[in-house]
Amino acid sequence: MRRVLPVIVVLALAGCGDTIVNVPTAPTAPPPAAPVADLVQFRVDGNAASVRIRQSDPLNGLTQTTTTLPYVAGFSNTQSFAFVSLEATPATFPLTVTAPFLSVQIVVNGTVFREASSVDRTATIAVSGTYRR
Repeated sequence: MRRVLPVIVVLALAGCGDTIVNVPTAPTAPPPAAPVADLVQFRVDGNAASVRIRQSDPLNGLTQTTTTLPYVAGFSNTQSFAFVSLEATPATFPLTVTAPFLSVQIVVNGTVFREASSVDRTATIAVSGTYRR
């Protein structure tokens, strides 16, 4: 027993040392959340053989193209708002088309934000707006 007592005392003293405890003086702020990206799509559909399309967004600026339908293009946006626009003009219709139709849509996260349609062979249709999260 006499031999065990000095060992216990030495171990107890060895365990005592400077212990540093950091106590916060103010609540800590949570880490910033990662920015949420919105998916914005430009869609053009109808029975035209080809169309001239102009679209504008903050990422790509103004884009112009002549293409066949259906047409879908998009971009991701992490800003809380964005001005977007879409314009389509039918270039040609097949000879068999007796009832022309053209539709444009701007879709944000799967929900239609703006849309327009026309049954005119030569009318340009356009939609635009600033969407906010």
